[in-house]
This record gives sequence, C-alpha cells and structure tokens, in this order.
Amino acid sequence: MQYAYDEEDSVETKISKVACNLYGASIITYSAAARKKLKHIVELGYGNFPICIAKTQYSFSTDPKIYGAVDNFEFHVQDIVMNAGAEMLVVIAGEIMRMPGLPKEPQALHIDIVNGEIEGLS
Repeated sequence: MQYAYDEEDSVETKISKVACNLYGASIITYSAAARKKLKHIVELGYGNFPICIAKTQYSFSTDPKIYGAVDNFEFHVQDIVMNAGAEMLVVIAGEIMRMPGLPKEPQALHIDIVNGEIEGLS
C-alpha cells in the first residue's frame, strides 16, 4: 500500500496532500474546533497516525450540492476525530451525516402492539 502522503508528514500536511492532490482543492480551512483538536492530538503524540477523510459522497469537494470532480475549491475541515485504538485520525470535512444509510424515518415508528401482537417488524 502506498499513501498519498509521507507517513512522517504532519497531520495538516497529510490533509493538504489528500485534499489538494487527490480531490483538487486549492485551499484548506479549519474550524476553531478542528484547530483545537489538532493541537491536542499532536500534544498527545498521535500526530503520526494515518488519516481518513469523511466528506460528502456526492463530489470530491466538501459541498454536497456540487456533484462530481471539481477544482479550486475550499476544503473545510469541520472536526478531527482521534481513534487511538484503531490508530487513525478521521478528518470530518464539511457538513455531513456520519452514519450513512439510515432512513429519514426509522422503522421503529411503524412498530406497534395490536391485540397483543407485534406489528411492523418486517
């Protein structure tokens, strides 16, 4: 396996190499929360972990309204989640739902007990 960055790169450099070289971003911005987490991650000695970027599935950008491959966009890092046990950092880019595949209305709303029988399980 070959990473898109050098393993000894800083977390910010890793993010930049993936966002700019693979996704086509021209600038990387960080929320205040992401900057704070990044500092904490480095202080704890986990800055050497590989990164995984979680972003919209609709495009290489962080904007779910833009579809496909785009160039010269702002790649906004919303948050960084440290998974120390898995030894990786998850970079949350843009506004995303982190648990994909769930319906807007859960099936639990259709489950009921009628005359002592459970309905709506299938």
